[in-house]
Amino acid sequence: MINPGVSTMRPMDDTLIGPDLDEIEGAERALAHRIIKTPVVSLRSDRICAALPEGATVTMKLELFQQVGSFKARGALLSIDRLEDAEKENGVVAVSAGNHALAVSWAAAKEGLSAKVVMPRTADPIRVQGCEALGATVVTVEDIHAAFAEMDRIREREGRVAIHPFEGKMMTLGAATCGLEFIRQVPALDAIVVPVGGGGLLSGISSAVKQVSPDCTVYGVEPVGADVLSRSLQEGKPTTLDHVSTIADSLGSPVSLPYSFSVAKANVDEIVCVADDEMLTSMVLLYDALKLAAEPACAAATAAICGPLRSRLAGQRVGLVACGSNIAEQRMADLIVEGRSILAGRKP
Repeated sequence: MINPGVSTMRPMDDTLIGPDLDEIEGAERALAHRIIKTPVVSLRSDRICAALPEGATVTMKLELFQQVGSFKARGALLSIDRLEDAEKENGVVAVSAGNHALAVSWAAAKEGLSAKVVMPRTADPIRVQGCEALGATVVTVEDIHAAFAEMDRIREREGRVAIHPFEGKMMTLGAATCGLEFIRQVPALDAIVVPVGGGGLLSGISSAVKQVSPDCTVYGVEPVGADVLSRSLQEGKPTTLDHVSTIADSLGSPVSLPYSFSVAKANVDEIVCVADDEMLTSMVLLYDALKLAAEPACAAATAAICGPLRSRLAGQRVGLVACGSNIAEQRMADLIVEGRSILAGRKP
């Protein structure tokens, strides 16, 4: 399903909104030897080509191979790097359904800081266990709305520095290093497709891509049940969802916030939405064709080019971001079975 009319044209005076290339390259140098320059793979296997846009050349950046399994490691490290010594003494706090919590736990451990992470009770157990194994204290609450409120309480009570999962320059800057890597690895892209939670990944990648390759069309992909950035762009300001409903918990932000919203608005061409069923069947496609254990969020970009963007991207050079994957074995198996049943139901 394409969100009609969700277009985010760049300012007529080309005013830069977001980190500039010097800042992105500086962040890249700061992260060197601490994060992984993740590989790209051309999706040319006969087992996947039939599902892709006709005549398209599709390349995927495998950010699920990043430290602790997602792009979040980049922004988490940069956020900790900028702390003053006095701030480091009390440690950090973060809220997340999983990938950001893991990234903050990992980055804090690397730098010898105390970390506390707030997670909804529905968080995948493997993510909770991963945070604990990295030395973080995990606080479990009812849902993502309660998690943000608890993070604020911990920050006030314990003096910890909050590292937001997507809002703020360091998170956007970290994601921008991923975008710059990608556009250098595959410099002639006509379009790039990026999953959207709160907008940190999309804001960062779009800001890098538009400075290096301004003619490359940038698409964001949201779940139908967590379309907060789409709604925000339609309303012209950051907004909040009363309810989030999606299997892609990594993309389940209930809020859009000013910095990431403004950067995305300035640099992103369009947002599309995909249904849970489309992510499930794309998980099956990626597993069968590439043996990638992609969580639903990681499969979102593939779902978009096999669904709402398929005809529009025909014949183009397309980049996809596989944003990360931290998923328990049993949950992955259950979702693959569910995806296969959906595909079976579609067969004549």
